[in-house]
Amino acid sequence: MKLKIYTDGACSGNPGKGGWAAIILDGDRQSNISGSENKTTNNRMELMAPIMALKKVRKKSEITIYTDSKYVKDGITDWIKKWKLNNWKSASKKPVKNKDLWIKLDSSCQRHKVIWKWVKAHSGNRMNNLVDELAVLKTK
Repeated sequence: MKLKIYTDGACSGNPGKGGWAAIILDGDRQSNISGSENKTTNNRMELMAPIMALKKVRKKSEITIYTDSKYVKDGITDWIKKWKLNNWKSASKKPVKNKDLWIKLDSSCQRHKVIWKWVKAHSGNRMNNLVDELAVLKTK
């Protein structure tokens, strides 16, 4: 099964009321999921979106996840390897922020073959614009 997932997070104030959203595309079927949290950060919402989307995928799948967050893409494809080796310390020897969510995201990815793609925000990508609107709605 090959899926495409678009994810985004938003926050009204940082910290503030946050929203996350994901659009899961399975062939011509589309499902939208979203949620919100009070007193959170934009980065936490950016991480929640793919975590919750992957939780929805029951069967082992090949998934391409599109995010406009370099924090999420670089974190899960590159930085996390070093964080694990350094006992969850950043390059500056400080504890990694949002460690709880990074662990959940990493664990969620293990069940699937996940390819991460970065897309430029607000640049005319229809699905990225839609998922952004869904996330922002949750911050109201």
